Amino acid sequence: MSGVIVLNASYEQLHVVSIQHAIRMLVREVAVVEEAHDGASIGPFPLPRVLRLVRYVVTKWRYASGRLQYTRAGVLRRDKHTCAYCGQKGATTMDHVVPRSRGGRGEWLNAVAAHASCNEKKGSRTPEEAGMPLLWQPWIPSRAELSL
Repeated sequence: MSGVIVLNASYEQLHVVSIQHAIRMLVREVAVVEEAHDGASIGPFPLPRVLRLVRYVVTKWRYASGRLQYTRAGVLRRDKHTCAYCGQKGATTMDHVVPRSRGGRGEWLNAVAAHASCNEKKGSRTPEEAGMPLLWQPWIPSRAELSL
């Protein structure tokens, strides 16, 4: 069980929360169970798959113009935890293509997911200098790409 989907009062999907967070929402009575796992429960509550908020939450931020905030977690999600240097899954670190120590900026277009060993091997060099070409070029993701 990876998480519980949270719907707005209008049935629009907002996000996914942990089971523990979902139960806290039920206890506080800010959400109701829309769909539950068959026969499973936690205390007096059915084990939820989908919750719906009791009150509508304004989500202007979802439709705001402008770019998404650049974060390490966002880069890892954008690259699907795949190392941009070796192509293997399981990347847990973020690497700056042009190192910050060499004037590289902390932004979407200068960051890729990497394994710790690949990141360390590249060091404070560019991919060309390290002989480790990128398997893809970094890009600015859409909200939809990060919410998958």
